[in-house]
Amino acid sequence: MNLQVGQEAPLFSLPANNGEVVSLEDYRGKHVVLYFYPKDMTPGCTTQACDFKDEVETFSALNTVIIGVSPDPVARHEKFIEKYQLPFILLADEEHKVAEQYGVWKLKKNFGKEYMGIERSTFIIDKEGKLVKEWRKVKVKDHVGDALAFVKEELGE
Repeated sequence: MNLQVGQEAPLFSLPANNGEVVSLEDYRGKHVVLYFYPKDMTPGCTTQACDFKDEVETFSALNTVIIGVSPDPVARHEKFIEKYQLPFILLADEEHKVAEQYGVWKLKKNFGKEYMGIERSTFIIDKEGKLVKEWRKVKVKDHVGDALAFVKEELGE
C-alpha cells in the first residue's frame, strides 16, 4: 500500500492485551500515536515502549492516545505490559495484515540473514482519522520526544 500523509488512515481491528478487539475507529475524537515495533522484550522495543510510558500523561493531556502494534501474540503483550508497567494498549497483528496496510512489513537483513518483519515506524492520526505525520525506519533515541513535539506544535488544542 502506498500510504500518504493527508489520506484517511487505514481502518483496522485487532486483538488487544486487554482481551478486547480494538478498532482505530474507537478513537475518533482523539489523536492517535500508532507505533509499529518488531518484538516485545527486545532492547530497542523495550526502550521505545518505556519512553512512551514516560510521556503518556503529556500525550493524554493533548487528547492523544498511544497504541503499539507488533506481530507478537496477546499473551506475550500481556507479559511485556506487566513487566514494564506499560499504561497503553498493545495490539497483536500476528498475520501482519495491518502492518502491510501501513507499509511497514518489510524484507529485513540481520547478520547476513533475510527475513520479513516490522520496520519500526510511527504514525500520527488526527481526531478525524486522517494521517498527519509518519516516521519510518525509526531510530529509538529521541523519537518519542519528536512525536510529542509534533503533537504539541501541530495538533495542540
